[in-house]
Amino acid sequence: MRHLLAPLARPVTYTRWLHLLAPAAVVSVWLFISMDTPWMPLLFAVPVGLVPAMRLAEGVQAQLLLTPDERGRPDASISAAVAATWADRWRTVLWLEVRLLLAVAAGPATIWLPATTVDLIRAGLGKAPGDDGLFAHSDPHGWHALLLAPLPLVLLIAVVVLTGELATAVARRLLGPSPVERMTALEELTEQLLERNRIARELHDSIGHALTVAVVQAGAARTAKDPEFTERALAAIEETGRDALEDLERVLRVLRESRTPVSRRPTLVEAGRLLDSARGSGAKVDAEVSGTLDRVPAAVSREGYRILQECLTNVLRHAGSVLVRVRIAVVRDRLELEVANPLTGSDRLPGGGSGLRGIRERAALLGGRAEAGPLDGEWRVCVSLPLERIR
Repeated sequence: MRHLLAPLARPVTYTRWLHLLAPAAVVSVWLFISMDTPWMPLLFAVPVGLVPAMRLAEGVQAQLLLTPDERGRPDASISAAVAATWADRWRTVLWLEVRLLLAVAAGPATIWLPATTVDLIRAGLGKAPGDDGLFAHSDPHGWHALLLAPLPLVLLIAVVVLTGELATAVARRLLGPSPVERMTALEELTEQLLERNRIARELHDSIGHALTVAVVQAGAARTAKDPEFTERALAAIEETGRDALEDLERVLRVLRESRTPVSRRPTLVEAGRLLDSARGSGAKVDAEVSGTLDRVPAAVSREGYRILQECLTNVLRHAGSVLVRVRIAVVRDRLELEVANPLTGSDRLPGGGSGLRGIRERAALLGGRAEAGPLDGEWRVCVSLPLERIR
């Protein structure tokens, strides 16, 4: 019993009923004008449905009244978009025809079935039936008429629920996203996922580097007990923290306002500040730069900066104050980046976690490759990124 009465407690049952009655009003107006051509609304729906904007109007109505729980969702089963192809237009025409037919079926039932209940009640009370019910021209009487009075209302509920479900199913079929719209939505979702992954890598590299430098500098200053060294360490922590705050503010601005253009991100031309930060943290950096970094495409230069930042962060985190060899070279059509440091015997090798995975992802997105691992007593990260493919 509860299952049968459950649709009465759902607001969508009544919004679907309203959706069914709307075209019934149009049909009623036309029948009032001309009873001889009841098929005219079906014919008129053909040119109306071929208007591209009609699919948008019908889709919005269907989302609001048939599937309100899906309104605004990117994966909504009913599309709210202008018809882009002739197939979409003809599906809109077919939807209008089906909607009119359902209205013709549900509209009269909405009037006649309640009127029938009233007639049965009047008959049970010994009064003459009204002029609009099914018994307008008969004369039912007796107590059994009162027992039959709820049946038309039950039938009305069944008609409303079933026609509403049918209209929703047909709308999902005819007004649902076309293959082109599904592909576009999938591409947008893919772009969003890629952007989220990129932002996650940006935060991991920038904030992780700043925290690593701060921890190393603070630990070194505490053990050194040298006021001059402590002052230099605090200055390095301040500069690194300020850079991290700028990166964090830039990323948060993108998250808050999706249409805000991304501000300038650091490139390999500014690699010197990364090397100075590592030197200030106690590492001995031997850097070699060959080639013209200015001619490196912006996308490659930005990702190369983040890769170098992650490599130096891993060295400071896992190896400490050791000699780090950094080689940056622009060779023909490729950017070569190599960072090497002595293995310290730690069980936890540098770059074995999400940092190394981020390096490989950055390289793969640009069509390059990244390799990392122990070699000849050193931990080496070698990255090769194409230049001509990005231009």
